[in-house]
Amino acid sequence: MLMKGNKIRGQLAALSIAAVVIIVGVPLWWRTTETYRAWLPVSQIKQLAKLQLQLSADVEVVFARGTVTPEQQKKVPLTQTQEEEHAVDGDTMLRYRFETRYRTATIMEEDALNKPTAAGADESLHTLSESPCGSLVFYVIPELSLLLPKDTDVYIGQRRTALLRVSSQVGVGRTLEQLLAQLEPRIKQVLQVMSFSHTDVSAVLSDRVRFNPDSKEGIADSMRAFKSSPGYEITFSLLNPDPTSHQLHWDIEGAVQTYIQPLLTKLSPVANFSIDSQTLYYSVLGVKPRFDSSCDAYTLNADSLAHVINPVEARLGSNAASSNPVLNFLLYVPDAHHSPLKIQDHRKQEVPSNAFHSPRWGGIMVYNVNGFYEPEAELPVDISINMAEVMGVFLAQLRLLLGVQSSPPPPGFLVAPRGSSGLADWELDRLMWSRCVENIATATTTITSLAQLLDQISNIVINDNIAEQVSSAVNSLQLAVAELEAGNLKYALQLSKEAILASEKAFFDPSLLHLLYFPDDQKFAIYIPLFLPMCVPILLSLIKMASEARQKRREKLAKKD
Repeated sequence: MLMKGNKIRGQLAALSIAAVVIIVGVPLWWRTTETYRAWLPVSQIKQLAKLQLQLSADVEVVFARGTVTPEQQKKVPLTQTQEEEHAVDGDTMLRYRFETRYRTATIMEEDALNKPTAAGADESLHTLSESPCGSLVFYVIPELSLLLPKDTDVYIGQRRTALLRVSSQVGVGRTLEQLLAQLEPRIKQVLQVMSFSHTDVSAVLSDRVRFNPDSKEGIADSMRAFKSSPGYEITFSLLNPDPTSHQLHWDIEGAVQTYIQPLLTKLSPVANFSIDSQTLYYSVLGVKPRFDSSCDAYTLNADSLAHVINPVEARLGSNAASSNPVLNFLLYVPDAHHSPLKIQDHRKQEVPSNAFHSPRWGGIMVYNVNGFYEPEAELPVDISINMAEVMGVFLAQLRLLLGVQSSPPPPGFLVAPRGSSGLADWELDRLMWSRCVENIATATTTITSLAQLLDQISNIVINDNIAEQVSSAVNSLQLAVAELEAGNLKYALQLSKEAILASEKAFFDPSLLHLLYFPDDQKFAIYIPLFLPMCVPILLSLIKMASEARQKRREKLAKKD
């Protein structure tokens, strides 16, 4: 009787332990080892992966007195819409939409068009009404107008306006629709210069889409400019290889304020800029110049320029506190023994600026001072650098490195000087269109890659702050695409910058390092030695109890029989 009681107590103990393990232990272990994964808008991310962008711009065509007949004036104002669609690849579609409104000039606009010069007319028209960012206004003037020279048909101003000259015979005996059809090719040509074009927009998608440029020039153009970034660091360096020969003085602070800062102020919607300067002594080029007796000067040919940067770059230093790209501008003053030093192109011709630039790095200018050395001059010679000459070169290089297009205009076009800022309003708009598309494409790729990574590695923890950044990036992307489609370029660019910042912050979050988490096979290798010694006795007891219960059942059935 005592043995039977002990046996029952043993069975109850085994069942109790098994019940505690199954009811309490397993759920508790599962809960404490569960990977926390906050919710992500996966469906919206998948929709954004197929990049469908529409760029919309408003164009206003204003007819001056003498360009349309009274019968044609009765049908204006008139609005037309032109759309183009380009399938870049299976996941990328670009649509371009120009909404053109035709009207006649007001009295005040007529007075502005009667100015003696095109530049004066452009400034007067700008004071009347400032065109929104991304929009354009074309003024059609008669053939006999004195605003443009005889060999000029189109004048592109500093703002967002252009003057188009038309022949006096174009509108005679034609309807307004026929007149507009005659003007359409010229308007398209002006739009290619002043607004976005498929070539410019598709070029910024090089990281997303693989292109096959038709020429080496196309490859160089696509690789020259820096990629879009929320900020850039600009460093001006003066290289003095021989301080014993000359003591150099450069007013870099004043030159930056006069020549560079107006451009950077105008580019503030695109990115933030910080500027610093330094003077490096005993810094020599990585290539030894060769003396050319034909020009009585030392020369650097185009093939050797690629070897100049690396030795100098090692001494430039880097800003470890910032992750922004750095644009380097170096002014090299050769020593007396290698002066004058001239740069030659591939045709062995002297480069007029005596400078060159390296794509996505910066530019170098050689400044010769051999004219300051007199036969009886005491060393070191005090030399003041002409900063206007230097900054003119660096400003042109800065425009190229930031992606401001400077292609020559078509025949018959006259482009106004850029002014003190070094950048026309329509040039800024073209850059903003490209940067906006690039930001959207980059942020979309980053978010899509992050979603794929988190889907493949299921045991990575997704914290709430990461989910917030992803949701913020997706929301900003959706709003940027909508604003871009509506033609609100300024807001679209700002939203695209917010999207790229949020997406990169989520992608590079330290908690997402896959090395912080164990694969499933390693987890089993850890848990089996822990749980197996405890589970084996319980399982054996349960198996024994089950076998005894089956045996009793068989004995009962045998007694009944």
